[in-house]
Amino acid sequence: MGNLQIIHDETGQPVFAVIPWREYMRLSKGGASEADLSDEEIYDLAKDEGGESFPIEVVDRLLSGVNPIKVYREYRGMSQKALAATISISPIYLSQIETGRRVGSAKTLASIAKALGVSLDDLV
Repeated sequence: MGNLQIIHDETGQPVFAVIPWREYMRLSKGGASEADLSDEEIYDLAKDEGGESFPIEVVDRLLSGVNPIKVYREYRGMSQKALAATISISPIYLSQIETGRRVGSAKTLASIAKALGVSLDDLV
């Protein structure tokens, strides 16, 4: 759970906890975890969170172990050459990252994530 804020009284004792709305919704369902929620409730929580959704084909490729950079790049309709040019790296370096022969630096991976419109967490 991220972004937890604790509010203390004048004696230093905690009196309130401010949590993200999604976490509140999860907890307000009687302490149910996502494993206890129906598919519809999980979908509603994800929908409330916003963000982009992806076709099942993209999800299937990710789950089958295809490199996420390759999956998102192809989903966005970008060639390796175009993505590499966008973030100022060589297409060979990008190819090596996608095939696992090299590990991209944090800066490079962050640039790739930004260019593909995904979070860094989606790539690693």
